[in-house]
Amino acid sequence: MALYGALFLALLVGAHAELPGCKIRVTSKALELVKQEGLRFLEQELETITIPDLRGKEGHFYYNISEKVYEFLSTFITSGMRFLLNQQICPVLYHAGTVLLNSLLDTMPVRSSVDDLVGIDYSLMKDPVASTSNLDMDFRGAFFPLTEKNWSLPNLAVEPQLQEEERMVYVAFSEFFFDSAMESYFRAGALQLLLVGDKVPHDLDMLLRASYFGSIVLLSPAVIDSPLKLELRVLAPPRCTIKPAGTTISVTASVTIALVPPDQPEVQLSSMTMDARLSAKMALRGKALRTQLDLRRFRIYSNQSALESLALIPLQAPLKTLLQIGVMPMLNERTWRGVQIPLPEGINFVREVVKNHAGFLTIGADLHFAKGLREVIEKNRPADVKASTVPPSSTAAI
Repeated sequence: MALYGALFLALLVGAHAELPGCKIRVTSKALELVKQEGLRFLEQELETITIPDLRGKEGHFYYNISEKVYEFLSTFITSGMRFLLNQQICPVLYHAGTVLLNSLLDTMPVRSSVDDLVGIDYSLMKDPVASTSNLDMDFRGAFFPLTEKNWSLPNLAVEPQLQEEERMVYVAFSEFFFDSAMESYFRAGALQLLLVGDKVPHDLDMLLRASYFGSIVLLSPAVIDSPLKLELRVLAPPRCTIKPAGTTISVTASVTIALVPPDQPEVQLSSMTMDARLSAKMALRGKALRTQLDLRRFRIYSNQSALESLALIPLQAPLKTLLQIGVMPMLNERTWRGVQIPLPEGINFVREVVKNHAGFLTIGADLHFAKGLREVIEKNRPADVKASTVPPSSTAAI
């Protein structure tokens, strides 16, 4: 019985263990890049060292060692230093790359703002797992509305998996990562659009008035020529579906059409439901995960009757055009700004490759030092360490 009880407890704990929404794998190729940048940094430091000519007297012996002699000796010294660097220091730098990466992760903001509505939580779920060839890290990868910082969406998605090792870095995102973003914006009240009067495209205004002419003509003359209102409001948080064939986002929204006479209650002409399916393409640019959305499927139907749904068929094409021309560019302007991936300042992703799986996607990329190693180190070094590394002022006599 004790064995069954322990097994049940283990299953219960496992069932409630939170899964990561984002995983990052740093391969040995990335640590090799850090090592090479370190060697380049040391060589640059050696090249900046200049030694003045030495002259003097020891008993009856006079000496004069000029810069030419130093240059001759430097050939042997540099060769010896490079041998020492490769044989002794490089393994230390390789290990130091891992240690440096861990220390840099400590300086990353665990929770930060994406914009004025939503933030993101990149807290580590557990300690990084190091092997002979990789360093794997599990992040929560969850968005949240800034007005509800304690709110969290339960993660019921598939856990992302990382298997590849060809690139320097791999990042995996589950459906939960994107679902939490869309639900956060939904809770923040951002997923709605209101067009009134001149904001409604002229052709669409004429089409809507013609479609509802039978209702409009029965209204008071003071209302007939009133400005038109078109309101789109997402009814539930959109959901992301990731399959090997691609990534789609499903959205259900209400569409309300009304006349808004000045200083009078608005007159509703129609209320309908819109189902839309968007395709999403992900890309890494610099340190940002960017998304490009495209409207693929669209249909509208009446909340009142099937007969009214048939009457809405002429509105299908112009409303879809409105979404493609007026709404999608606004969405893409925001999604293409992207969300930052936890990476030290001065290092960017390049040559990325996106691959879809069942329930998650992976992006492999190489790293590029946009700044010199010295700048990267100084930028990410804690303030107290910076202060301790400032050399004291001194004078030297030759």
